[in-house]
Amino acid sequence: MNDILEFRQGVPQDGLVSSLLREEAEAARLQVLEYYEILDSAPEKSYDDIARLAAYVCGAPVAIISFFDRDRQWVKARYSTATYAEKTLDLPRDDEFCEVALHEPGHILQVPDMMADERFAGHKLLQGAAKLRFYAAAPIYSPAGDVLGNLAILDKRVRHLTDEQCTAMATLARQVMELLEMRRTLIGLSDANAKLGQQNVTDALTGIPNRRAYDQKLTEEYSRAKRTGAPLSLLLIDIDHFKHYNDTFGHPAGDAALQSVARVLMSSLRPYDFLARYGGEEFVIILPSTDLTDAIVVAERVRTLVASSEFPHRKFSVSIGVARLDVEAGARALVQAADNGLYRAKASGRNKVVIGKLNDSALAGSATP
Repeated sequence: MNDILEFRQGVPQDGLVSSLLREEAEAARLQVLEYYEILDSAPEKSYDDIARLAAYVCGAPVAIISFFDRDRQWVKARYSTATYAEKTLDLPRDDEFCEVALHEPGHILQVPDMMADERFAGHKLLQGAAKLRFYAAAPIYSPAGDVLGNLAILDKRVRHLTDEQCTAMATLARQVMELLEMRRTLIGLSDANAKLGQQNVTDALTGIPNRRAYDQKLTEEYSRAKRTGAPLSLLLIDIDHFKHYNDTFGHPAGDAALQSVARVLMSSLRPYDFLARYGGEEFVIILPSTDLTDAIVVAERVRTLVASSEFPHRKFSVSIGVARLDVEAGARALVQAADNGLYRAKASGRNKVVIGKLNDSALAGSATP
């Protein structure tokens, strides 16, 4: 930042205040540049096309679209003939052209002969085989007037742009800004869609995945198990006597209890397990790559953890049905088997883990809520 400030001409005697203001302005400019998320982005044909068009309209062999970061000029797009293919990519942030564009905005910058201009006489573009002499640039302005970068052309001829070419350069620079605005809009829409998508698969009360997310995950894990032959197990979990709790302490207390139980269940999971709210006071845990024996171990750990945890007003227990996937029977059969196990756990006294079977003729009626 100090190097940038030292380059600027005409700093008044009370330069400290002026320097602070300029630092604030530069910080604000960098924030605007960051807002568009253009730096280090992948090549995009729309920007390449503008660079090519600028070179064509101005009859120049080189055109560059660059943005001025804190300590570098970052080239977003470029067009050059074969002679200049590797000559103009590496431009530092304190490059003379960058500084003039930032601190003398408001017009198309033209340097007819860099060799004859003391500001640029020692510039590296004058050296080597390229020997570029002419430089012109149109600033890329944000809607608030910040200079974010420029559209530049270079030529080995000593020359001037015509009025029509200057107008075309300014127009093309505005088109670059239009692309940035469109990019920001698309990013905003993408972020909004991602947030909306996350809301669609998250239970609003507990913050864990909801039934829709569970359905998607079960389909994915069933397909993986069918393809790889890996085991897949499922736990269906019901909070015991939850209706009585709600009736006694009220629905706000019931909501708080569901949130607390969800946190306890989440703390019991392995990294690859998947917990979701199945509905009401029921939860479900998908156990990928887990056979029935290990699933029972996980279920017992869950049951014990809930029973030993403290909750508002009173303790809770859970009943759990456990089932292992039969690939031939399918994912729906897995859920039905776990549900049968859950019914038996509730019917036989609750606070139990029971293995569910798909065809259980002993099931009749429904468990007491």
